Amino acid sequence: MLHRPGVTQNLARFVVAARWDDIPETIRHEAKRALLNFFAVALAGCRASPIEIAMQSLAEFSNLRQAIVIGRSERMDGLSAAFLNAAGANAFDFCDTHVPTVIHPTAPVAPALLALSELRPVTGAELLLAFILGVELECRIGRAISPGHYTKGWHITATCGVFGAAAGTGKLVGLDDPRMVWALANASTQSSGLCECLGWPAKSMGVGNAARNGMWSALLAEKGFEGPPEPIAGVQGFLNAMAEPPDWSALTDGLGETWELAQNAIKPYPCGFVIHPFLDCVLDWRRRHASDVIERVVLRGNPLLSDRTDRPHISTGTESQVSVQHAVAAALALGKAGLDSAVATIAAQIELTTQDGTTHRLSTPAARGSPANPMTDGDLEDKLRTIAASWQPGYDAAPLIDAIWALDRSEDASRLLALTVPR
Repeated sequence: MLHRPGVTQNLARFVVAARWDDIPETIRHEAKRALLNFFAVALAGCRASPIEIAMQSLAEFSNLRQAIVIGRSERMDGLSAAFLNAAGANAFDFCDTHVPTVIHPTAPVAPALLALSELRPVTGAELLLAFILGVELECRIGRAISPGHYTKGWHITATCGVFGAAAGTGKLVGLDDPRMVWALANASTQSSGLCECLGWPAKSMGVGNAARNGMWSALLAEKGFEGPPEPIAGVQGFLNAMAEPPDWSALTDGLGETWELAQNAIKPYPCGFVIHPFLDCVLDWRRRHASDVIERVVLRGNPLLSDRTDRPHISTGTESQVSVQHAVAAALALGKAGLDSAVATIAAQIELTTQDGTTHRLSTPAARGSPANPMTDGDLEDKLRTIAASWQPGYDAAPLIDAIWALDRSEDASRLLALTVPR
């Protein structure tokens, strides 16, 4: 059995000690980009059927109206708002992706911090710092057990996201070293989420729980709710329970010097990120060959392509988000949207055979939105504007966009949520 004392303590100490001045300007900017995208996808998902059902169910157990549910006029208790905003952001699989782990880093962390900003005074710089640190922890823990953890069937956004929400919330409430360890311990025992649920509303439940339970873990620790001293690397801790030989260096090497947000990708398409490079290829080809009739399509990509998106027979919209067959066929039809393990998740190779017998070979080394081929700030603003226009016709997204870019200068981080209440 594994046992490496001091791993959780080192991570907790890092979060507690980190200061805004420690964060490079490039990472501060990436944090704002992630939040800009988060509000776009949260507005997209705020009225999805699973969110309606979850809100009705949660409302039966709480009459508190503490925090805003993004894109809606209703308010909920803080923990339920964190759940709903995380689940809503993840509903259409349109949220950002940490390329090395395929964690969607923002959806579990940002909702917890935003909910807390309505319960206690939080400045914009404080929220951004807590967000960056939460993402750092969830992604480092994810790196330590990747890729085996995901391929075993664990939904890594949920299982590791709870640590990010706990660390970020703990930072905002000012936990000391021992209590930060307790927060991570409380999070570790609530880590769960299964890839079997991909393509179904149940998938977003794990992400919502990661935000809610991570937030609650830190608030419990603040009140003295104790946990073991080594919940991550203990004999029966998180890493051992997951039965994946860990990459120990991923947990602490370069901590505070390199930042996981630098490896964040932001999606231009609402589907699993491993599908994106294929959509890039076929959409570009379709624009040049609009009248060609296609007889055969062959895809070559990362093993995750077959592990998670080989779904030729689908019957629901949510299943289509994780079906490469549907995504490529729809892109070719509409014009919009065993394999070598050395192929990156952001790369793709495609062979299209048209009716005249011609074979067209397409490839891309880096999907649009990936760190190697990122969406521009303007692209992100346009994504938010487009989604906001569908959410509420006539809505002016400019104040929200401006508030996110200026968040580090804001004295009240909760103002962001107020800008998403429908009028």
